[in-house]
Amino acid sequence: MNINCNGNLIDLTTPKVMGILNVTPNSFYDGGKHKEINSIIHQVDKMLSEGADFIDIGAYSSKPSAEFVSEDEEINRLVPIVKSLVETFPNIVLSVDTFRAHVAKAAVENGVALVNDIAAGLLDDKMLETVAELKVPYIMMHMRGNPQTMQSLTDYNDIVKEMIFYFSERIQKARSFGISDIVIDPGFGFAKTLEQNYEVMHKMELFEILELPILVGVSRKSMIYKVLESSPQEALNGTSVLNTIALQKGAKILRVHDVKEAVECIKLVSKLK
Repeated sequence: MNINCNGNLIDLTTPKVMGILNVTPNSFYDGGKHKEINSIIHQVDKMLSEGADFIDIGAYSSKPSAEFVSEDEEINRLVPIVKSLVETFPNIVLSVDTFRAHVAKAAVENGVALVNDIAAGLLDDKMLETVAELKVPYIMMHMRGNPQTMQSLTDYNDIVKEMIFYFSERIQKARSFGISDIVIDPGFGFAKTLEQNYEVMHKMELFEILELPILVGVSRKSMIYKVLESSPQEALNGTSVLNTIALQKGAKILRVHDVKEAVECIKLVSKLK
């Protein structure tokens, strides 16, 4: 349950929090909110002060039916911000949210410590090789298709069984390239119906057979606000409820927009043990 980030071993026995930083104009919750570098630095400072262990920076929205962004544009959005954050916060542990090997390489070369890939290497056949060469931890998510097509690919006979098979294959592939530190992400909201999201959450402890840390990202997603008939802006309480359940079912990293509340979930659930 340790991952090596920039030479520092991070122990995931106690769950950690990953703060979300979207530098896209179109993310489902905070798209366009953090465009200026001063706003970005203020937001990151807030998340770090509230207890974020990682900051996950993404420059390509992966929401359903998200519009295409070129590789060059993704890099141009990302790299200047990474440089500023590393300069401003020397001890920051940054993760890059990308499915492109070239983007991952550019980010890591400028100070990023982890690669968070929604496609587990299936959308760029150079990704696994690149991550292995960079010698950074790798977060692999379950998804079918791509952000433009995933919501039409939700036909499963046994979703959890098929996800475990998917992860087994992708883990073996990653290991074959020499990637040692791997985290798995069930991919809530990706190629899954509302009901399937809750089935995966209900059975999440079954993923422990893979013997790897599990990251859960449900923050303000439609699986919450559609049930509550509300909106992403009103989904913080629902997020905390599902984060609490996820922790009880084995989650080791919570990927969230709201760091303070996630830290509180971890503190309270830890008291149950």
